[in-house]
Amino acid sequence: MVLIHLAEGYEEVEALTCVDVLRRAGVDAKMVSVTGDLLVQGAHGINIEADMLFEEADYDACEMIVLPGGMPGATNLRDHAGLTARIEDFAKAGKPLAAICAAPLALAAHGALTGKNATIYPGMESHLAGANPTGAAVTVDGNVITGMGPALAMEFALALVEFLKGAETKKEVATGLLYDRIGEI
Repeated sequence: MVLIHLAEGYEEVEALTCVDVLRRAGVDAKMVSVTGDLLVQGAHGINIEADMLFEEADYDACEMIVLPGGMPGATNLRDHAGLTARIEDFAKAGKPLAAICAAPLALAAHGALTGKNATIYPGMESHLAGANPTGAAVTVDGNVITGMGPALAMEFALALVEFLKGAETKKEVATGLLYDRIGEI
């Protein structure tokens, strides 16, 4: 199971693209609200109903933590004490962590990017303390996947699929989405 975390002010494109693409790949992707309410408002006023509250999530069964960006969504994720503990646990255990747009700041703030190559929304590189900013659209370094922002949400989501299910599944999903018509697979 992959847990995609939603905080008030999340970037809708990034969150929903990850959920959609992962589910197309056969991954059990669940949206987790860290707000105490299943209904979570995004940065552009779109309300999404999460699958579960943070307190209900089973992190022992979680294969990967995913953090969409958006502001103040990324800082709200960074400041959530329970999620902080989970990020730290995953980082120490070498379990997969993924964040896009501004959300890599939440990983960096809790030591998960120390010594890693990572990318973040342009102009926010100072929030990647301990990491090596790549400036790439998507960066995969060991157990950590980071993406630059909303227009790259599809590329980021496909990188998650490749990490979890392999290159062949990524290609199948990308072809079904017609991604092969606009980008390399």
